[in-house]
Amino acid sequence: MAFESLSDRLQKTFKNITGKGKLTEKNMNDMLREVRMSLLEADVNYGVVKDFIARVKEKAMGTEVMTSLNPGQMVVKIVHDEIVDLLGTQDAPLNYKAMGLTTIMMVGLQGTGKTTASAKIANVIKKKQSRNPLLVACDVIRPAAIEQLKTLGETIGVEVFSLGVETKALETAQKAMAYAQEKGYDTVIFDTAGRLHIDEELMQELQDIKAYVHPDDILLTVDAMTGQDIVNVANSFHEQLDVTGLVLTKLDGDSRGGGILSVRAITNVPVKFVGLGEKIEDLDVFHPDRMADRILGMGDILSLVEQAQEKMDMEASAKSANRMMNGQFTLTDMLVQYEQIEKMGSLGGMMKLIPGFSQMAGQIDEDKADSKLKKSKAIILSMTPEERENPSILRASRKNRIAKGSGTSVADVNRCINEFEKMKTVMKQMSSMAKGGKMPGMGGMGALGGMKQMRAMNKAMKKNKKRR
Repeated sequence: MAFESLSDRLQKTFKNITGKGKLTEKNMNDMLREVRMSLLEADVNYGVVKDFIARVKEKAMGTEVMTSLNPGQMVVKIVHDEIVDLLGTQDAPLNYKAMGLTTIMMVGLQGTGKTTASAKIANVIKKKQSRNPLLVACDVIRPAAIEQLKTLGETIGVEVFSLGVETKALETAQKAMAYAQEKGYDTVIFDTAGRLHIDEELMQELQDIKAYVHPDDILLTVDAMTGQDIVNVANSFHEQLDVTGLVLTKLDGDSRGGGILSVRAITNVPVKFVGLGEKIEDLDVFHPDRMADRILGMGDILSLVEQAQEKMDMEASAKSANRMMNGQFTLTDMLVQYEQIEKMGSLGGMMKLIPGFSQMAGQIDEDKADSKLKKSKAIILSMTPEERENPSILRASRKNRIAKGSGTSVADVNRCINEFEKMKTVMKQMSSMAKGGKMPGMGGMGALGGMKQMRAMNKAMKKNKKRR
């Protein structure tokens, strides 16, 4: 995952400085040296790093910070705010027309995931922004691109307009505009051709399409794995096309992520979307403040809540949470929790979004955890309703039947029951503490105020879903 090594290193650096009661120029310089090396090793542009460190030092050495009760935490806040400034202080939404047809051109080099990104954006604006998009296959150089776009369009329920490889890209774009107006679409996304490198032929084709469709957005897809080359590519396209936004793909890959921190500062082109996986839903609107939180290991609760709203069965989750808060917890409740976890994606991915848990996420064996979860689900599903409500009745004969029915062993059944008993005990303790207002700090989760806040969050999520 991008920023993983940077995040780990910065967290260690800040842990050292926040533990000091007094801030001196020496330990400040030591901290800044570590931050500088961390950013450079993450492949952030040297000039960007130099300016970044200068701004942090100027603000951190101010009287207000040096004389504060917790100067270390104030320094962390300064670094956080400066990272937000690098990434862009505000979200950069798509430039929708108030009236008429909104047009979006997707451009980029071959191999950056442009065609997939086009479909992912169509999916986002359809599901989350209630738009009615049309995808247009203008990449007539690569025949597979048309078929790929059609397949993706079918998956998300979005029509794809194509005239085949025999028709020039400009003519396809022209006829697509007329078709979109005739059929009542409000957004048209043009998937244009890419090349292995920038050339005159490619740019002329893109400029011809731009001149005709007058795009409200020109989105450049860039591969997060390419490091600082992101900046060079972005500059080249921006100079010739006036790019309005970036779509960062493959952010889930093993990249250092430095190009992302450099590109906005150098090109002044905002990041609008980030791709976090291969699935069609693995694309997020880019939020600079949330990304800064992730980089500094502060989690991203807002994104976690949004994902939960989209993917979880909120009614089932709320019922289960209320039962737990009232000291009731059965194997049926545990099954509900397992099913919700599956819908949310990987356990490690979720933990990275929870404050204080990001470092633990890297220690999880995802495959092992997934296998264990599936086994536990199969075991519970093989039980009768009575057995789920009252597992104390489970004797050898019942356990043998459950093991056979779930394709597991008696040892697996015993493990599942033991885990349930442990979880039940914890839920009772947490319920008791929450009711008494004595919820202890739980690492980063303590900042959320424990179970009371989790209950409030649950209510808010339920309310938001009703509004939708």
